[in-house]
Amino acid sequence: MHPVITRRHALGLLTAASILPSRTFGNVAPQRSEVREGLAKRFTEDGTVGTFVGYKVDDYLVIASDTDRSGEAKLPASTFKIPNSLIALETGVVADPDKDVFKWDGVKRGIEAWNKDHTLRTAIAASAVPVYQEIARRIGQERMQKYVDLFEYGNRNIGGGIDQFWLTGDLRIDPVQQVDFVDRLRRGVLPISKRSQELVRDILPVTSVGDATIRAKSGLLGAELGKPSLGWMVGWAQKGDAQTVFALNMDCSEPRHIADRMKLTQQFLGDIGAI
Repeated sequence: MHPVITRRHALGLLTAASILPSRTFGNVAPQRSEVREGLAKRFTEDGTVGTFVGYKVDDYLVIASDTDRSGEAKLPASTFKIPNSLIALETGVVADPDKDVFKWDGVKRGIEAWNKDHTLRTAIAASAVPVYQEIARRIGQERMQKYVDLFEYGNRNIGGGIDQFWLTGDLRIDPVQQVDFVDRLRRGVLPISKRSQELVRDILPVTSVGDATIRAKSGLLGAELGKPSLGWMVGWAQKGDAQTVFALNMDCSEPRHIADRMKLTQQFLGDIGAI
């Protein structure tokens, strides 16, 4: 098999033999990867550009829609709510995702679902940026950096403001790194307590598609400004006992593209036989 996916990022130069770090899988089986460029036509048909990476767990197979954008690091936007939730629970900033309440600050924002009190569970469902900005401020720079390093999350750079680094600051992560991180959460092998990981797996928004379920977090750059530009969808799908971890990002130049993130995700998961 010749190299089909190469990229330069914090996890190293990766090729067809292993596009994700070997530690992700232990010594269970060699992992395979392939590019299916036909997948990319779905973005073209939707009037945009993007990338999709799926990891079929049982097959040890990583499937990507392209060789380039799948390795390009971008701001994570609200997909960072996944690690932010883990860190909040692990540090005790949030003790209980259903009981600890973050009071609305009274500032009316353009997204109505943000204009009320939230628990961690309702905040991640509404993707309430102001709540997670407050959580990040309570965590603080030092502890945030510690856990971003522990998670080996993206480029690990949280410069640009403790409540902005994932929205407008210096943090960057590519789709392959997203898949690696989410897969470690799915398996409960991140270097933090099992409890924190179980709770975050439980509060992730769930979408049912036939007899399959998708646990996923969206992200949208510029959402709070009403100027969307880049959309994410990361998570994992389960059908029976089979699980597939995925990451999608796409340019969101039109309002309809915001909803299309999940629509396209489901189409891609169908294309690769995951749902």
